[in-house]
Amino acid sequence: MMDGFVAATEPVRDDALGTTEQGRDEHKQIRKVSYAVSCSSRFRDALLALAAERDVNVGDIARSILLTLPLETIQNAADPGEPEDGDRETVILKSGPSAGKPWRRKPRLQVRLPTGYDMVDIRRALGIALDLNRGDLRARLEAASAPTWEDMMTDMRDRVARLQVTVATLAFDPLPNGVRTAAEALHILGFVPGHRPDARTIKSRYRILAAIHHPDSEFGDHARMSQLNQAMAVLRNGA
Repeated sequence: MMDGFVAATEPVRDDALGTTEQGRDEHKQIRKVSYAVSCSSRFRDALLALAAERDVNVGDIARSILLTLPLETIQNAADPGEPEDGDRETVILKSGPSAGKPWRRKPRLQVRLPTGYDMVDIRRALGIALDLNRGDLRARLEAASAPTWEDMMTDMRDRVARLQVTVATLAFDPLPNGVRTAAEALHILGFVPGHRPDARTIKSRYRILAAIHHPDSEFGDHARMSQLNQAMAVLRNGA
């Protein structure tokens, strides 16, 4: 099951038809057919209940997904599948030589849509609609011209990597013999030689540097954190 999907917010198009007045007039003339979509009885009943709740028909539900989401997204969704062998319904035949006789058949949904759709894609689209209604899927609407989520994540990882290099370049080098004097402590905390900061300024600088160099942070360094703590200890003891 998908965690979510992205739907473009550009004007929706149906195949080659645009969103002009002419396109809408041509859309009305598209021949529609009734697809008999085989499915489990539970799936069928859930779709019929959803359609009744929204005061629409099942074709409207399928169309809302098929016209909103890219075909690739729909085809990557799980197929709800055919009914199991024992899942059958009894109908009375209305025509032909066997008219009036009962017939055991697979449960199905009659979905009226324009020609050209694949039956499995329709079933997947209906499954997406149910998942959305249950809250198992979340939709994120983005402009078609906006960067994709994957591109944004790649850019974010690149920025973090550059920040790590920057922090490592600008950060102090731990003193080889540890922090022993107040001058060394102030150096570790980033104060220039001769500067005599007050206690409040020292604590503020320590908190900033500790947030950067703590081993649990993205830019953390155990040796630098250790010397920050040594520096504070030296200053507290008045060395």
